[in-house]
Amino acid sequence: MATHGAKNNFLPPGLVSNLQDVLKKKGNNPPAKDDDDDNKKDDEDSTAQSSSSTVEDYDPSKPVIFVTNSEGVDSPGLTALIEALVHEGLYNISVCAPQLDKSFSGHSFTYQESIEVSFAEIKGATAYEVSGTPVDCVSLALSGALFAWSKPLLVIVGVNKGPSCGNDMFSSSAVAAARQALISGVPSLSISLNWKKGESEESHFKDAVSVCLPVIKAAIRDVDKGAFPKSSSLHITVPTSPTENKGFKLTKQSLWRSKPIWQAIAANRNASAARFANQPGMGLQFAQLGRDASAAAAARRLNSQKKSLEVVESVGVSGKVDHNRKVKYFRLEFQDSSQEDTDENLDFRALENGFISVTPISVSQLIEPDIEKAASEWISDAVQTND
Repeated sequence: MATHGAKNNFLPPGLVSNLQDVLKKKGNNPPAKDDDDDNKKDDEDSTAQSSSSTVEDYDPSKPVIFVTNSEGVDSPGLTALIEALVHEGLYNISVCAPQLDKSFSGHSFTYQESIEVSFAEIKGATAYEVSGTPVDCVSLALSGALFAWSKPLLVIVGVNKGPSCGNDMFSSSAVAAARQALISGVPSLSISLNWKKGESEESHFKDAVSVCLPVIKAAIRDVDKGAFPKSSSLHITVPTSPTENKGFKLTKQSLWRSKPIWQAIAANRNASAARFANQPGMGLQFAQLGRDASAAAAARRLNSQKKSLEVVESVGVSGKVDHNRKVKYFRLEFQDSSQEDTDENLDFRALENGFISVTPISVSQLIEPDIEKAASEWISDAVQTND
């Protein structure tokens, strides 16, 4: 497996050549001629240090496993997954994850607005944190603009907090990130834990990784052999008590959905709302936040800016400037809804019965024959009626 993985993951020859040139210049240490030469030398040293660090962490004899998630770079689910993969010692682990929680952002890109990318300190992995969405993370990583490798063997998204069953898969940014990898031609897995408030504990993320590790290893092995399904991504959902699971069960996507609840929030009860309320152009930006950044997260972002790989001025979102306009604030919550379907092969039903649900996700938009027939008959009738 390692030999085949190495063939797919050699450093691009152009990158190797450029790094060698930079390192030679760094080693020669020619005397400074003027200020311009000094500045140029400093830039070269900085580039060499950054690039050589990436090269040292990269072993071309091992396959690349790319990891991201939806809750953010500091989330326990991501940490547990990376620790387990690093402990195996068989892979190059590359990480590109959101700075903050981007759950329920669906298959959204950050378009016409710059994103910030910074180094993230994760032991045993080459990692970056990104101000964008999980789909941004996957797309950026696979573009070749960030990592030394050209293509990972497998993309793993997780471990994500909360199930993504049924219609919730359409809004799940975790499933979307795995789908984006599949669109880009890279096999992928997404893993979620059926987190329940009052029952679940942080240690359950490690348990979820532990029970899924055999499937992860099998996926890596079979991708390397060309035996892994090429037309679908696999979404794995672990029950609330991972160690008490009844085994893996191949499931179908159900019609289950959570119920969106919009809560009105008074500006005087929401510090962030009051802070942004009277600033020109901030109304639309505030509406896009989804969740307030905690003080700890804000402090971490401030520290990460000091070690920033690259910070580009953000274009932002333009909005109407009207200091006299009245603004209302709402916060979205999701509530579980009951589902009467008793088919035990459906994703949510398998979870309820204690199984680990494994649902294939396809990028194909082919319509089922009975739906296509019903739509065709309706359109024919509608056209005849209008005539």
